[in-house]
Amino acid sequence: MRNTARWAAALGLTAAAVCGPLTGSAVAAPASLYAPSALVLTTGHGDSVTTVTPERAVTLSCAPTATGTHPAAAEACAELRGIGGDFAALKARADVHCTRLYDPVVVTVQGVWQGQRVAYERTFGNACAKDALGSSVFAF
Repeated sequence: MRNTARWAAALGLTAAAVCGPLTGSAVAAPASLYAPSALVLTTGHGDSVTTVTPERAVTLSCAPTATGTHPAAAEACAELRGIGGDFAALKARADVHCTRLYDPVVVTVQGVWQGQRVAYERTFGNACAKDALGSSVFAF
């Protein structure tokens, strides 16, 4: 049941972020020359994306400018552009050493990146391992 609610919330936020600018008038021409980039990012403690309850969720839109509820939207969009929207390319910094305490943290991304559907999930061993990415993308 929790997973269904999480998916419904993520899809609702994504639809509002992507389709919101299109409502209100029937426009024959596109509003901009940018492919849509609207994402919902979540994080929560748990072993699996199917059992975790999201503790935090933010929206991130990167085209034409960085907006959303993400606290560092401009930096996150710049990082994503630098890696071509490939979340798997975010690697941990070599100078960060984390304990082996197992307190898993799950991050998810749902939405659209430059016109392409995105569905990403990753489980980190603990919050330190997530923060070791040295990235502002999951810093919320």
